[in-house]
Amino acid sequence: MKPAAFEYHAPESVDDAAGLLSSHEDAKVLAGGQSLVPMMSFRLARPARIVDINGIADLDYIRYEGGALQIGATARQTAVEDSSEVAAQAPLLVAATGHVGHRAIRNRGTLAGSVAHNDPASEYPAVLMALGASVTAVSSAGSRVLSVEDLVSGHFLSTALGPDELITEVSVPAQSGGHGFAEFARRHGDFAVAGAAAVVTMNGTGVASASITAFGGTSPARLDEAEAALVGSDGGSEAVAEAAASATAQFPSTDDIHGSADYRRALIDVLTRQALQQAIAQAQEV
Repeated sequence: MKPAAFEYHAPESVDDAAGLLSSHEDAKVLAGGQSLVPMMSFRLARPARIVDINGIADLDYIRYEGGALQIGATARQTAVEDSSEVAAQAPLLVAATGHVGHRAIRNRGTLAGSVAHNDPASEYPAVLMALGASVTAVSSAGSRVLSVEDLVSGHFLSTALGPDELITEVSVPAQSGGHGFAEFARRHGDFAVAGAAAVVTMNGTGVASASITAFGGTSPARLDEAEAALVGSDGGSEAVAEAAASATAQFPSTDDIHGSADYRRALIDVLTRQALQQAIAQAQEV
């Protein structure tokens, strides 16, 4: 199929892009286009206007400043995957990126675009939540910073962004401790049915801190009950099992064409255990 008719705009600055979004109703931002373009082709999305930000050179960057990675809105997922700075400062992000579609998709897809789309099968929103990341959102009225958790929590294929806002940057604090990531997809590169991410730090007595998130079928979620079950424990198999059980109970599993809520709960249990085992093993080596 072909997209419905739309107007095309190619701004050369963030101000121009923000102005177009504020002055035109029913406009969509185009960055990598790996989600938007297929949806338009199937006419699941029919925006009246497309604002293509790929010509804004100032948005294509990855740098490390002030204890955080700064990733511009048009930086490609392969750039994230291949960056030595990202590998050094947020290795969980690199680990998760390898699960995003196939390399050809990652050559065009962007980190910011994936977060803005907030597909329930997407790895990035949950991973960025686990890392305590934030985004800078810009409109013609100014800019604001939102945590990724506030941006995506409770939303399905949408975010807390206003219709006149675009993400210009994703900021990821330097990761401390060990990390783990696990997901289940029926085929390599396919959409994830469910997944879990974790960041864990250890001290002399056990688990000092934990950040645990899960995704699949519904809005990604920070699992604070699972974190509470793990922190203060020795990080052994019993503690991991208790944390995974808490994650399973807290995550809002749903029925869909990929499986029942019970099926997804079983996946969350197994995947959370795997992610925590990886994270704890790494944290013990630090």
